[in-house]
Amino acid sequence: MKIIVDAFGGDRSPAAVIEGAALAVREYDDIEIVLTGNRETLFQEFKRQGVSSDRIDIQDASGVITVEEDPFEIRRSKKDSSMGVGLRLLVDGRGDAFVSAGSTGALAVGSSFVIRRLKGVRRAALAPTLPSAKGSFLLLDAGANLDCRPETLLQFAVMGSVYMRCMFDMQQPRVGLVNVGEEPTKGTEAHREAYRLLQDSPFLHFVGNIEARSLPLGVCDVAVADGLSGNMILKTMEGMGRFFVDMLKDLFLKNPKTKLAAGLLYRDLNRLWRQMDYTEYGGTIFLGASRPVVKAHGSSDANAFKNAIRQARACVDSNIIEEMKLGLNKISDREKDYERV
Repeated sequence: MKIIVDAFGGDRSPAAVIEGAALAVREYDDIEIVLTGNRETLFQEFKRQGVSSDRIDIQDASGVITVEEDPFEIRRSKKDSSMGVGLRLLVDGRGDAFVSAGSTGALAVGSSFVIRRLKGVRRAALAPTLPSAKGSFLLLDAGANLDCRPETLLQFAVMGSVYMRCMFDMQQPRVGLVNVGEEPTKGTEAHREAYRLLQDSPFLHFVGNIEARSLPLGVCDVAVADGLSGNMILKTMEGMGRFFVDMLKDLFLKNPKTKLAAGLLYRDLNRLWRQMDYTEYGGTIFLGASRPVVKAHGSSDANAFKNAIRQARACVDSNIIEEMKLGLNKISDREKDYERV
């Protein structure tokens, strides 16, 4: 299996990318990695770190597309950037999945118009896995599509259910629609129509409207939202996670007595911190793209890059793209049946 990684995407590139790639090939003996970016700079960084380049190849690329640039330049002036080259390698079948911590907008454009979407998919969605009281849940869309039609939200629900079934071995993932209240009549006209579509779908385990405050409590496994609402939920949970962990650290390092308590609770606290740490979840997959594309966090360290590569590897192993095609075909066939009636 070959994973393509944008070596110059993210705030800590290329150092953290190289270190994370080296960690990944040491942990998983069934993968090879292709780093895209300036060859000479990458060679120098390998030498500086003193890490092995075993099972890590380099594909030369000129330049980087930044977050300030027009995302559509990934198809024009920036097609030879580290991200652009990586996307083309994936399209050409020279890799099985692509990982980047670069511009989210450019990667969204690349996933939809370079990699291209699965047949029938209206929009590709950013789908991060977030912690909850019952383990984790998938949130989509988390920012790629600020405004979504009801039919698009139905596709998100189907893709999210397939993802949780394949990646987390959930037989009937619970699907919730993020809304301002639990009643079916809440929200905009689009929300009410989406509620009806989700409720009527025989392929989903729909549990109704979900308020944002209930998501961390584990009330659903797939939270469906438009990109505006989803991105605000994502950023709020990231911020609250950091706030909570910092508060606990301040509390337990306050004096000798609390430090002793921290020592006694070390294992439990470490497990809690890992659960709240976004780097443990790897990255955010673009559901709806025709090949596995994983967006790592912009501030990813080596551990986060390693976990993003792990996530890409798991997507390939689970054959998730083919499973998603089957799920989407089911709702497409059902729509055709309705049209005949």
